[in-house]
Amino acid sequence: MLILGIDPGTARIGVGLIEYKNKKAAIKCYDCLTTSTSDTTAQRLNDLHQQLTKFIKKHKPNIVAVEELFFFKNLTTAIKVSQARGVILLAAEQQKLKLYEYTPLQVKQALTGYGRAEKNQIQQMVKLILNLKEIPKPDDAADALAIAICCAHSLKI
Repeated sequence: MLILGIDPGTARIGVGLIEYKNKKAAIKCYDCLTTSTSDTTAQRLNDLHQQLTKFIKKHKPNIVAVEELFFFKNLTTAIKVSQARGVILLAAEQQKLKLYEYTPLQVKQALTGYGRAEKNQIQQMVKLILNLKEIPKPDDAADALAIAICCAHSLKI
C-alpha cells in the first residue's frame, strides 16, 4: 500500500510517500512542491495542481492523506492554505484516489501518543518509524511523511 501524505501550504507543499506493508512503514520518497511568489494566486494554484498531478501519476499512490486546516492565527494565511487544500483535494479526486484527512492533533497522537507533542518530537518519530539516519528536510516534507504514517496507523491496513 502506497500512501502519499501532503502538508498543504501557500509557498511550499510537503509531499511524502511511504509504503505500508506487514504493519511496517518504509520511505519511498519525499519532496516539497514550490510555487513562485511573483505569480498570481491563480497561477500558483494552477502550478501546484500541475506539479501534484505529475507527482501522483509518477508514483501511483493508493491513498492520499492530507492535513486538515484546524487552527489559524492569521485569516489571510488560512484562506490561502484552504485554497491550496482545495487544489490538493481536486487533484486526488481527478486521479480517483481515496482521500483521508487528519487534524494536527490526530497526527501528533498517532505518532507520539500525545496530542500536544512538539514539532521536534514528531520529526524524531518520523525518523525512528522510517528508520532514517536524519530528520527529513525541509520541515514540510517531514510533516507530510508524518501525515502518511498517521494514515497508515489509523487505517490498520
